[in-house]
Amino acid sequence: MTVQAAADDHALAADLAAAAGRLLLDVRDEQGFADARALKDTGDLRAHEYLMAALAERCPGDAVLSEEGRASVAGKRAGGDDRAPTRNASDAERRTADRVWIVDPLDGTREFSEEGRRDWAVHVALWRRDPSGGGRLVAGAVALPAQGLTLRTDATGGASLVRVDPGEPDPVTAGKDASRKGQPREVPLHAPAPDAGKLRIAVSRTRPPDFLRQLADRIDLDVELVPIGSAGAKISAVLLGEVDAYVHAGGQYEWDSAAPAAVALAAGAHASRVDGAPLEYNREDPRLPDILVCHPVSAPTLLTGIRDVRGALPD
Repeated sequence: MTVQAAADDHALAADLAAAAGRLLLDVRDEQGFADARALKDTGDLRAHEYLMAALAERCPGDAVLSEEGRASVAGKRAGGDDRAPTRNASDAERRTADRVWIVDPLDGTREFSEEGRRDWAVHVALWRRDPSGGGRLVAGAVALPAQGLTLRTDATGGASLVRVDPGEPDPVTAGKDASRKGQPREVPLHAPAPDAGKLRIAVSRTRPPDFLRQLADRIDLDVELVPIGSAGAKISAVLLGEVDAYVHAGGQYEWDSAAPAAVALAAGAHASRVDGAPLEYNREDPRLPDILVCHPVSAPTLLTGIRDVRGALPD
């Protein structure tokens, strides 16, 4: 693969995540918040169909694994659209593909459907097979549309934060003649270290697991549990310095963490299973039930604490 092709993958992930995010903001404006279920379904499926079509056009030989492309969501419908959701590549095709895009068109449907909430995201990640037959995440982007932010990987091996101020010209749709003022402000993204003696851990807004309270009690630090919405928003909060760690052991799927994990690793963060094992993607079973993301300096303390309360974790 050429350097330019790799750079294009990073740029494509960021462009698609940001564009799907703009679409979702439009859905919010169009639908309003009176019917939460309709808003969730419409947002999920319009973003899904946009990403599936864009990837089919831009990367026709690649497989796609999307949360909304599963057989179990075949009956879901977007507002004003009677079509069934576009299906993912078959498991056999995906498992033998050299390149697989792992996407969550709308991470945090609950938050998306609540007026004023900004902690929801769009995930776009690329997994690529290695010559050895294994594979790894090679590009990823997390858009936080309601915050005007996209966190993305770079071809240099690092990560960047792209910010578009509300009211400025959109950098994609404004075209080549847009003024410099309308271009996104992009800065390198590095996972910040926690303050000495303190640790802020992102937890679920609605169901923070009891094992995290036990973990907080076992760690010899001043621990604060911070409720945040979607998984992508939580991991982004770690990378933006709003919290210091994200620990989850309540069940997830590959699309919940692939893009955020790709960006976190590129930004120099620690990202692993809660037992310290590497995160693996494009597996036969897409369930990936637990994850730890933090600054590397915090990883030994958290992994030791998690091991001590391991009996409280779900099987």
